[in-house]
Amino acid sequence: MKALRIVPEKCTGCLRCELACSYMQTGAFQPAKSVIRVSPYEGHTSYAPYTCTQCDEGWCMAACPVGAITITAAGAKDVVDDRCVGCKLCTIACPYGTIFYDPDTHKAFKCNLCDGAPACAEACPTAAILYEDVAAADWLADFAVERSARLLAVGGR
Repeated sequence: MKALRIVPEKCTGCLRCELACSYMQTGAFQPAKSVIRVSPYEGHTSYAPYTCTQCDEGWCMAACPVGAITITAAGAKDVVDDRCVGCKLCTIACPYGTIFYDPDTHKAFKCNLCDGAPACAEACPTAAILYEDVAAADWLADFAVERSARLLAVGGR
């Protein structure tokens, strides 16, 4: 499985990621329509790009009342324009603020990993944004071990 990895220490604030993203999303250079944003810190002496992390929890998906957010082959949670009714519940549900509402189309939009070839990672000259293989999180293993130990302890009395 591949995922975006952001290394803020390497970001110079050049904004190439925002330009590349907006071009891939809209076909024009419109940074306001980019789904990756670069935040300045410490009086513009350091920067940090941020975008949807495609979190396992998928609060945006859970909040959508019409099922307009689906998982693509690249593993991205993507807004299906034809289904989106523009209610903005997904934007409220996202704790990271990385799903946006387009007032022109009245639809939500977010990172779709450019169908497996993120333009932001390609455009980054300092490798502050990487698209790389990651191990799948095994969030159930610790729970299963604890639960099994408790059940065995109770059953062994």
